[in-house]
Amino acid sequence: MTESSRTKPEIEFYEGPEPTDLVIIDIEEGTGAAATAGATVDVHYLGVDFESGEEFDSSWSRGQSINFPLASLIKGWQEGIPGMKVGGRRQLIAPPHLAYGPAGGGHRLSGRTLIFVIDLLGVS
Repeated sequence: MTESSRTKPEIEFYEGPEPTDLVIIDIEEGTGAAATAGATVDVHYLGVDFESGEEFDSSWSRGQSINFPLASLIKGWQEGIPGMKVGGRRQLIAPPHLAYGPAGGGHRLSGRTLIFVIDLLGVS
C-alpha cells in the first residue's frame, strides 16, 4: 500500500482495564525494512487519550509525516516501533511512565495513558 492510498486511521478501542505496560497491536504487517532502536523513522500517526478517546495529535491532520530519531521520542515509541516493518500500521497503548510521565510532570499529557496508531513509512 502506498502512502497516498493510506487514510487516517480509526482507533480500535482497547477492551479491558487501562494497561500498566506497553501494549503493541499490529494492525497491518509491513513488508519493508524493519525499524531498529537506533533508527530514524518516517511516520504518520494519530494519538488519542485512552480515557476520553479525544484526539490530541495527528500528523494526518497536518498533512505531512514526521521524521525523527527514535531515541528522541517517548519511551513507548522507543520500545514499540523497533521490529516494525515499513508499510506496517501498529497501535501502541502507552501508560504514563512510557508516555509523558506521571501527573504533574509539566506536560499537558502527563499522567495520561495514550493510544497511538503509527504507519511506518521509512527508516534510515
